[in-house]
Amino acid sequence: MTVSRQILCIVYALAGLIALFGTWSHNLHYFNQGLLAANLQFWQDTLANPATRSITVDILLFGFVALCWMLLEARRLGMRHVWIYVLASVFIAISAAFPAFLIHRERALAARDGATNAGNLSVGDVLWLALVATAGVGYTVFSFSG
Repeated sequence: MTVSRQILCIVYALAGLIALFGTWSHNLHYFNQGLLAANLQFWQDTLANPATRSITVDILLFGFVALCWMLLEARRLGMRHVWIYVLASVFIAISAAFPAFLIHRERALAARDGATNAGNLSVGDVLWLALVATAGVGYTVFSFSG
């Protein structure tokens, strides 16, 4: 696997771990009332106000498109066990499962053509990604104070 693919996998892994921690550190607050009640309360809370409804619709529709792409891409590359990522997206968090899928995809691409790098980013691309990542991590940390 090329260095660019390895770095990309590290970035995906870090994003997935932060997403897993960021989502489940809040999700666990629901589980003091049993699984069914926790699920019902969680989904009711996603309807609490226009902001929660907006982000819920955004994530659900992004998730649908991402799952469609994951299934098609897995079939195209001959990746096995793609349904693990689909189930993890639904039952754990798509923000954690999608990066795990992308790591698997990078490994599959490297196995097909190990000499091809993962792509090239401009300095501007890297700066914008760093800004978005900083905002995402900052929001994750800020969410614990509220």
